[in-house]
Amino acid sequence: MSPVRRCSRTACGRPAVATLTYVYADSTAVLGPLATYAEPHCYDLCSEHSERLTAPRGWEVVRLAVDTGPVRPSGDDLEALANAVREAARPQERPRAGARDIDPLEVARRGHLRVLRSPE
Repeated sequence: MSPVRRCSRTACGRPAVATLTYVYADSTAVLGPLATYAEPHCYDLCSEHSERLTAPRGWEVVRLAVDTGPVRPSGDDLEALANAVREAARPQERPRAGARDIDPLEVARRGHLRVLRSPE
């Protein structure tokens, strides 16, 4: 099986670049960027078929921006990665024997939920 998703149109073997979904209640066809996962009620289309897409009379076609360029990491992504590496390299403090790990702002706890005091 090929890792590249192909166009859903019959006899078209080109790689898919967009995903088509329908909102029947609103008579709307939505064409957007390629979905992360192949869904059973969506259609993956190649660039040619996505450009030539038409809808039935009375339907509206909503075209969301499709970015065809390669995804490049932004400065924010690189900074977040550097911060995560620094945090992982920081030595962990070991709690004293018998001491509970309590946040000074924590007022109460119910299961995994905590009630915190306002920091003000």
